[in-house]
Formats: sequence, C-alpha cells, structure tokens
Amino acid sequence: MFIVLNKQKIYSYLALFSTVIALFIIAFAVTNNEENVIVTSANAKELPIYNVQTNENKIALTMNCAWNADDIDKILEILEENQVKITFFVVGEWANKYPEALKKMASKGHEIANHSDTHPHVNNLSSEANIKEIENCSQKIENITGKKTTLYRAPYGEYNNTVIKSAKEAGHTAIQWNLDTLDYTGLTGEEMWARLNGKLQKGSIILMHNGTEHTADSLNMLLNNIKKEGFQVVTVSSLIYKDGYIIDNNGTQKLQ
Repeated sequence: MFIVLNKQKIYSYLALFSTVIALFIIAFAVTNNEENVIVTSANAKELPIYNVQTNENKIALTMNCAWNADDIDKILEILEENQVKITFFVVGEWANKYPEALKKMASKGHEIANHSDTHPHVNNLSSEANIKEIENCSQKIENITGKKTTLYRAPYGEYNNTVIKSAKEAGHTAIQWNLDTLDYTGLTGEEMWARLNGKLQKGSIILMHNGTEHTADSLNMLLNNIKKEGFQVVTVSSLIYKDGYIIDNNGTQKLQ
C-alpha cells in the first residue's frame, strides 16, 4: 500500500511539473512572437519609387549623368525634335565639370534631379554622409541653374533604410526605376528596345545614361516606339504623386 501511494504521488508530481513546463513554453512563445512583431514593424524596409500606379498613359524617361558630356547636344536635339521633356539625374561633380551642358539641359525645360555629389556606394555611408552627398550636389546644381533639386536617385541603384531616410531628411524623394535599357553596357538601340517592348506600362520609369556608346543614336527610335505604343513621355515630377500616397512592397507609388 505504501508503494502504491508513493507511485500515485510521483505521478501527480510529474503531471504537475509537466503542466508548469508546458505553460512556461507557451508563455515564452507568445512573448517571443510579440517581440518579433515589434522588431519587424520597427525595421520595416524603406523603399524608393520604382513606378507609379496611374490611369494615364504616361511614362517617365530618366537619364543619369555621371561620365562625360560628349553626347548631350545630340540628346537635347533629339528630345526637342520629339517635343519631349525628361528628367536628368546629375552628379554634382559632373555638374561642376560640365556646367554649360547642365545649363543647356535646364534651359530646354528638362527636369534636373540629384544623383549624389561624388557617386559613392551610399549603402556604406552614414546618414550624415548621405545627407551631405545630396545637399552638396543640390547646391552645385543650384549654383549653375538657379534651382535646387527635389528628386534623388542613389548611385548604382543602391539603397537601404539609411539612404531613403537621409533623402527625406534632405528634402528629396527617392526615385528608382522599373525598366532598365542597360545602355551603359553597350547595347544597340534594337537591343534596348527589346528590353522595353511588351513591358511598358502606365506609370513606368525608364533608366538610361548619357555618355554611352549608343544612347544618343538610339534615342529617336526609342521615343518613336514608345509613342507608337500609346504612351506620353513626361518628367518624373509630372508622373509621381506629391502627397497622399503610399509605396507598396514592390516600390509602386499609389494614392491612399
């Protein structure tokens, strides 16, 4: 009888102990899950604008200026012939090196935007250094054109939360792209169009560069093909929303 009673006590103790352990595990899991939710929310990824959700048949053509200015006159001539205004993302050092080219771009009514001052790998920079890159570039552009910049495209297409938040702090909207011509790799105009054909959508933002092998001699053909697809080419500022918007997980800017 003595042995039976002890077994019963042992079983009771084991059951009680198991219940306590189970409750502890559940409580820990709930707490850990809550912490994960908070961390995820606090570290939500900041995104630039890749494209815009719109009902209008508009796309933005953008051109980065970071190398030479040999083809700027030809590019401006073609844009004028097609009655098109685009957005040039200009590096500050480029602006200082080619001020006359920048003046021509601005005088023709094209939008001048910010592409950093020295074209560094911005993901490696602190917030202060990122802001300095943007502000220095904007100041150089203002010194030449009389206007500050409000749009920013980070070099190499790099971005992280620090980069995007720094752009906002510097009073700039971060702009990416959803269609890349890869003109800087030496593609021909036909190869560039093959990258765009069938992919153009309302609100698309196209990336090009000056100072490449075939950008200038392909631009007229690309513009004509874009128009044949029923799209109007506009500046980024004419495409994006200024307020009352969200940017979804794909980088698409939408009205709230």
